[in-house]
Amino acid sequence: MMKAQAYLIILLVSSLSFGCGEFYKLEKSTNWDELYEAANRYYDQGDYNKSIILYDRVLPVIKGSGKAELAEFNYAYAHFRMKRYIESAGYFKTFFDTYNRSPLAEEALFMNAYSLYLDSPDYNLDQRSSREAVNAIQLFMNRYPESDSYERATSMIDDLQKRFEEKAFEESKMYYRLTDGLFPGEFYRACIVNFQNFAKSFPDSKYNEELAFKLVEVSAAYAERSVFDKKEERLNQSIDFAQDFNQKYPDSGYGKKVNNLMSETKTELESHYRLKEQYEARSAEARKIREEEERNQAATEALRNVEN
Repeated sequence: MMKAQAYLIILLVSSLSFGCGEFYKLEKSTNWDELYEAANRYYDQGDYNKSIILYDRVLPVIKGSGKAELAEFNYAYAHFRMKRYIESAGYFKTFFDTYNRSPLAEEALFMNAYSLYLDSPDYNLDQRSSREAVNAIQLFMNRYPESDSYERATSMIDDLQKRFEEKAFEESKMYYRLTDGLFPGEFYRACIVNFQNFAKSFPDSKYNEELAFKLVEVSAAYAERSVFDKKEERLNQSIDFAQDFNQKYPDSGYGKKVNNLMSETKTELESHYRLKEQYEARSAEARKIREEEERNQAATEALRNVEN
């Protein structure tokens, strides 16, 4: 039994040594036909790393020949199988641009998009690469609207759009949290703009009701803390947001809170109007007194001139 196990180990080691020796010789070889066949063979066997090394050597030599098309396609796929998605995306796009009439062109363009999709990050990270993926997927869908992969491409775009939505919602929550800071004024304004932009960008989002409530809440607080000259405009804006909320979400669980906020804002607006009237009355009285003083001063000056 021990002899049999030892024999198997020797065979395995010999096989590995032979394989390594064979690949080492291929790396040094200048027999391009041999390199081409070996690269394809390693690719077919699933040894993608070795196939990439050999394709790197042979592709510049066979470029433009009949062998290049399959080699470049396999080269892109080898990177994809190794999960080097950025590289595979670039190689698939290069293949499509070079061989756009090839029967493999449709698959290459899809794989370009799919590679970018797989490389796109979670929603809480920078989504610039996800937008590149959306553009690539859209390009594929526009170019091959009858493709068997069209439905799959659509689901990929839907998934990426959800990531954008989640990212935007997290940003909205961040602005909202910042309104509890020492200097909330700027963040109140940023919240209002952010919540409105979110609703425009994602009109069917499940988060719109919550953010519409927060829009009423934040705008009411912003108006209450505003300087006198800006207060009336911002109080009215908050009331408009509350009325819009009630129209869009008449059965909302936030309805009672929204109506309470609107009632408080209307009370604040009425108080503001009273202060405004008092201010205008005092201003008018002050103007009258000033005008009367100016007339008296003018009359005094005229009398002096006559006496002189």
